[in-house]
Amino acid sequence: MSKIRKILRMYSQQRPIMTIAAQTDSSRNTVKKYLAAFKASSFTFEEIDALNDKELEDLFGKSKEHPPTSRMQSMQRCFPQVDKELKRTGVNRYMLWESYRKEFPDGYQYSQFCFYYNQWKARVNPTMHMDHKAGDKLYVDFAGEKLSYTDKDTGEVIAVEVFVAILGASQLTYVEAVPSQQKEDFIAACENTLHFIGGVPAAIVPDNLKAAVTKSSRYEPTLNETFEDFADHYGTTILPARAYRPRDKALVEGAVKIIYTKIYAPINRVTYHSLKELNTGIWEALETHNSQLLKGRNYSRRLQFEEIERHTLMPLPVLLYQFKKHFYAKVIKNGHVNLGPDKHYYSVP
Repeated sequence: MSKIRKILRMYSQQRPIMTIAAQTDSSRNTVKKYLAAFKASSFTFEEIDALNDKELEDLFGKSKEHPPTSRMQSMQRCFPQVDKELKRTGVNRYMLWESYRKEFPDGYQYSQFCFYYNQWKARVNPTMHMDHKAGDKLYVDFAGEKLSYTDKDTGEVIAVEVFVAILGASQLTYVEAVPSQQKEDFIAACENTLHFIGGVPAAIVPDNLKAAVTKSSRYEPTLNETFEDFADHYGTTILPARAYRPRDKALVEGAVKIIYTKIYAPINRVTYHSLKELNTGIWEALETHNSQLLKGRNYSRRLQFEEIERHTLMPLPVLLYQFKKHFYAKVIKNGHVNLGPDKHYYSVP
């Protein structure tokens, strides 16, 4: 709007169109278009300059655009399904365009189909830059804000960590309150997530917390031995996000922001007296969240998961993971080592 005001001001000062175009960094045709609209309005420059930005936009902006045709509307109705199908392995835009042309023989050509699809996707979900394949990655992290419950006997308010996991393709989300961010609680929450979704993804993407990564590195991070053993048990891979690169885990970062509204808000209205009660309340709110229709689409996270992602997950092993603890002990003079947790001495060669 400020550029339009500048064009009209320079025109009122009787500057040539070439000079106006050069000084406003506009093409001559753009300048001519605004000047033609100005002349057709029958207003003086002072009257135009007195308008606010909204009134100026109504006069010179996009208000004269034509409404979408039925042909365009038919194509746009296909885009939510196109967006869902593209998450399947082996499906590409050309295959979906061919299906679209079979249903609408007078529809748009492939290049226009892709152009309008990109416009639709940018409008519906403007922050999404990655296309996630079904069954590919599970993103996990801890929320920054804690939840709490009140001990019924002592009245003590006990703060707990909140674990969040989200599947890349369907965006099915899992949330659980755990006592701490220690590896035992972290791995137990990861295991509960796999049983919640009923399968194992190709990779788990954690942040660089100590329970997952012993030493962070841009190229060769050192994984926590127990977490790596957990991944081997379930037949998946650990792909830690790069340190100081929040875009690597933008999906779970976004999920954390969403659960502050969808889960924290209803949870904080109720007083819970145990971790089990708190998790029961979390899972009730979580089911509502996963069953809610996604904005601009005619399906929910749960429906999308059941349709495109559940069958792509690897099956769960028969047995649960058993923790293997590692200890370092010095051999004392009598040829034994003392293991602290079980208070026993063991002989060594």
